[in-house]
Amino acid sequence: MTATEPKADLHRYLQSARDALLWKLEGLGEYDIRRPLTPTGTNLLGLVKHVASVELGYLGDTFGRPSGEPAPWFDDAAETNADMWATADETREQIVGFYRRVWAHADATIDALPLDTVGKVPWWPADKAEITLHHAVVRVIADTQRHAGHADILRELLDGAVGMNETNDSMASDDPAWWDDYRARLEHAAREAEDRARADKA
Repeated sequence: MTATEPKADLHRYLQSARDALLWKLEGLGEYDIRRPLTPTGTNLLGLVKHVASVELGYLGDTFGRPSGEPAPWFDDAAETNADMWATADETREQIVGFYRRVWAHADATIDALPLDTVGKVPWWPADKAEITLHHAVVRVIADTQRHAGHADILRELLDGAVGMNETNDSMASDDPAWWDDYRARLEHAAREAEDRARADKA
């Protein structure tokens, strides 16, 4: 087994999630990257805006490294969920550019500080606010990967495009007929299980 450097491992998985999330915007028009696709309004560009904001907080202010990047959607006067969608005046370029600047700032924090450095999360209760850089990076990776998964599903619903990243789709087949048969088998199994459950209750 080859030894690896912990910071390098953490950064690799963080960057992979960042790249995957932005990739899901490629090739789509303004409406499709913004439109709400779930009853709770989940949308692609809003996911990017949210993830960037979370990363900026945990890997910036928490460790006394403010970026100077304005995030008015977190102001006390901002409406609820303002970080989860883009207004018509907020361009794709602005939000993606914001996210890329956040990466640079967060990466500088990771590079500059030991993983056992303790910071304080400003929006957590004071008695629970202390967190190590290692914990913060893992938390940001988990949040980014979670929302990249949301983006996977949204993009498939929009135009059928799937895949883990640009060079590896990680899909079992590229044959639409295979997927039609696969989905039909899953539907059949689900209905059969439901019928058995109802019979057991009868």
